[in-house]
Amino acid sequence: MLEEHVQPTKKKDGFNGQKSIVLPRNVLNLCRSKQLLSNLYLTDIGFYPNAQYHYRRREQGCAQHILIYCTEGQGWVSFDHITKVIRGGEYLIIPANKRHRYGADPNIPWSIYWAHFTGETSSEFVNLLTKDNENLIGPAADNEKRTALFGDIYSTLETGHSIPHLCYINMLFSSYLGTFCFPQFLSAPLHEERSKMDEVIAYMQEHIHSVCTLTELAALVHISPSHFSSLFKKKTGYPPLEYFNHLKIQRACQYLEFTDIPVKEICYKLGMTDPFYFSRVFSKYLGEAPVAFRKRKRFNQLS
Repeated sequence: MLEEHVQPTKKKDGFNGQKSIVLPRNVLNLCRSKQLLSNLYLTDIGFYPNAQYHYRRREQGCAQHILIYCTEGQGWVSFDHITKVIRGGEYLIIPANKRHRYGADPNIPWSIYWAHFTGETSSEFVNLLTKDNENLIGPAADNEKRTALFGDIYSTLETGHSIPHLCYINMLFSSYLGTFCFPQFLSAPLHEERSKMDEVIAYMQEHIHSVCTLTELAALVHISPSHFSSLFKKKTGYPPLEYFNHLKIQRACQYLEFTDIPVKEICYKLGMTDPFYFSRVFSKYLGEAPVAFRKRKRFNQLS
């Protein structure tokens, strides 16, 4: 048995280059209600590079299964008072509702791709990944296809949550899990040209702290506002400005979880002038107020 690890004492302000997506409650309800989606679907996904002071503790476990793929550095996980090391080139599976703690090594902190997932057949994937729960840590050599699949899942989630989007990303996620279950079948990924709507979404992401009008966004791709709005909604499932707000809320989640910036300042930082409106929009997407979201995330980190 390895020495027990403890919660880092230094304040965590996030990791340079971090990114994460928390799927809204209404999207998860949709996944549960659709037979094509209910078998296996994502609830959260992200990437933390050089995640110094990263730490999580869940006394009751997590409602979803957790996949952590370590590409560099190392971390640790503790189950039932037994602690194991996870190194670069390994993945960790934490089954749903299993009490656990994990964190980055203080000297060589890990870089990790991670995902929370659930669904009617999700336990079957966990059985495959863990060889029927005999080993929760497995080998996962670096591979371009795996990285490309993750990037495709993440970027597609950034462009919308329509049923086609959800079907596509969850089918991709099944393939992503397959790269860990059956690494012998990995091959090089294919690359696709970015569409005009993708260019607008990239612009939104680059100007997340600004205010953009429908006319300005349409002008980027030389399309009339009405036609642009129609094309954008067809691609993402949302009108352009509503989707821009969604991106702002995703960024707000990162500020709330990884920094101590007051909620009002986060509102202004994201180009939103009314904190009450910001709170209403946040609650609409995530099902809880910004303060409650921060409190819940911080509670999960308590030792």
